[in-house]
Amino acid sequence: MTAPSLPAALRAGAAGLYALEAAAGLIIAHGTWLTRDDFACFVEYGTGTAAIDWEAAACALETGGLPCSGGERRMLTLASSLASQTPVILGDAIISIDDRNVGLLVQAVLHASGQRQFPAC
Repeated sequence: MTAPSLPAALRAGAAGLYALEAAAGLIIAHGTWLTRDDFACFVEYGTGTAAIDWEAAACALETGGLPCSGGERRMLTLASSLASQTPVILGDAIISIDDRNVGLLVQAVLHASGQRQFPAC
């Protein structure tokens, strides 16, 4: 699957499940993780769809298998929490994220609650 088609495939794989749509939308909009080779092993492909193994990615993040900046760590942790109910301490997770990422997080939370914020395709 080509890099440009990955966002559409992730959206297709999450379609109809607001929390998964929100997590996929957040990670797509954040823009960093989907471009990383070391993150690619957490993306599972189907026919025209893709899904992130959120729990495995969160575990790798916790154990040092995905070195990253603090902001990248926070965004992946928040997306994983939306998608797979990975526990997150919200106060710790939102400290020091920039205005753009706060906006993306708010969009994701609204989307997960049923107020569609991210594009469907």
